[in-house]
Amino acid sequence: MGFKNHTFSSDFILLGLFSSSQTSLFFFAFVFIIFIMTIVENTVMIILILRNSSLHTPMYFLLSHLSFMDILHISNIVPQMIADFLLGRKTISFAGCGFQVFLSLTLLGGECLLLAAMSYDRYVAICHPLHYMILMNEQVRILLVGGSWLVGTINSTIHTIYLLHFPFCGSKEIDHFFCKVPAMLKLSCVDTSRYERGVDISGIIFLLIPFSMISASYIQVILTILQMKSSEARKKSFCTCFFHLVVVIMYYGPFIFTYMRPKSYHTPGQDKFLALFYTIFTPALNPLIYSFRNKDVLRAMKNMLKSNFLHKK
Repeated sequence: MGFKNHTFSSDFILLGLFSSSQTSLFFFAFVFIIFIMTIVENTVMIILILRNSSLHTPMYFLLSHLSFMDILHISNIVPQMIADFLLGRKTISFAGCGFQVFLSLTLLGGECLLLAAMSYDRYVAICHPLHYMILMNEQVRILLVGGSWLVGTINSTIHTIYLLHFPFCGSKEIDHFFCKVPAMLKLSCVDTSRYERGVDISGIIFLLIPFSMISASYIQVILTILQMKSSEARKKSFCTCFFHLVVVIMYYGPFIFTYMRPKSYHTPGQDKFLALFYTIFTPALNPLIYSFRNKDVLRAMKNMLKSNFLHKK
């Protein structure tokens, strides 16, 4: 019991990404800019969707939740990195690490399911346009979004409780820039193979199944686009699908490569590099690719700026 109490009260040490001070300074500036850009982009996206009636559609309803998830996701990780750099520390409390694991798993799982829901939305819009408002009615979109949050939270709660009950012996140095499950498992002094099988099952549920659904949706979408008579419509649809697939691959690719590989193939450098994509880069790119290239969004932004400018006058 005394050992368990000692384990639960101990702080962890986050080793971060780089050891050299010059590299760390450059990385700190880069991450800080990405963080601010992500918060601003996604906040503007949410405000635009809430304030503009023309954006009150199923697609933008899903996008608003994606933006909210991205804000929470990057805010769960980057402020800790910034604080550690500015204060010259690397420690994180046991409770803080637990909360970071819980929120990270909730958002990662929820976003995987939400991206699958968004691919279904695009499939219905392009392949069944006449039935779009029936197949994507208010009840369906609330179910898709609520299900993403709920299933992600349940999965995260189970994994967080299970993970934090492992005894962590000896070194408490997590070789990562945030509290991440594979990196934390290496610190445990007991056999974690049974738990890792549970991680594999979650990987199938949140990664392989949604990714397969997204792939099937876009294959059907592409086949439908090829049958379009208008070359302009084909070009526009192909362009939209291409950029959406880029986001999906950037998010799912590193995620699948990290969590679906055997433990023996994991290296700290690879895991940290891959984690940058789905924790920092993708939240910054999502608004640009999904929204700000869209004429409706640009028009809504222009109207909002005009309205604010005239109001000030």
